[in-house]
Amino acid sequence: MPLDFLFLGAVAFFAGMVDAVVGGGGLIQIPVLLGHYPQVAIPTLFGTNKLASIAGTSAALWRYARSVQIPWKVVVPAALAALAGAWVGAAVVAWLPREAMRPLVLVLMLAVAIYTFRRKDFGHAETRELTAADRWRAVAFGAVIGFYDGFFGPGTGSFLIFGFVRLFGMDFLRASASAKLINVATNLSAIGFFASHGPLLWTVGLVMAACNLAGAHVGTWLALRRGTAFVRQAFLVVVSVLIAKLAWEMVKGAT
Repeated sequence: MPLDFLFLGAVAFFAGMVDAVVGGGGLIQIPVLLGHYPQVAIPTLFGTNKLASIAGTSAALWRYARSVQIPWKVVVPAALAALAGAWVGAAVVAWLPREAMRPLVLVLMLAVAIYTFRRKDFGHAETRELTAADRWRAVAFGAVIGFYDGFFGPGTGSFLIFGFVRLFGMDFLRASASAKLINVATNLSAIGFFASHGPLLWTVGLVMAACNLAGAHVGTWLALRRGTAFVRQAFLVVVSVLIAKLAWEMVKGAT
């Protein structure tokens, strides 16, 4: 329906804008899809969300790559490992309860928020040169993040940015740019998995993808124009929202 597409398109535009800056687009798109299509199977909606997201993530990566020096020698190995890890994580969902991850992710997100808030200089500038050993560290990092994204997902973008800053000494802007290649890899893997295990809402996904792409252009423009400090502030906001969301879901599940 035209009105449905208009609403979902607006949601996807905003999600693409937020995701391009600091990740977290899934926090916006998935609840809306679940609420709008309550009778549709969850794997179908998750796959449709990834279909919508990958357009904006790819556009953000392209724009960042033209303006930010991405350290490809660690980002590419991380992306390849994440591609495999996401497929494994999505497959493991069939055997392990996803809800068991929620308390652990809440604790990790709180730790990330406190660490970033207390370290005022964290991610403001490059802190070291990359080494050959960082390639193997990137493979391990990508595999773990990819598995997490395929298995559970919320906060993947935040974990990626934090990891690139903490493990590889990047500033927030370069970390956000680098995270986009990992996001593209995990989205591709998830789309392949979900599409092979059930139908996707292709029309809905493609309409949302176009709007997500437009939002990503606005988001990357903001990030590049405002710089590292802006990305850091947006990162803290998204992490705080995710903490509140996870805590609320745990409280609601316990009652």
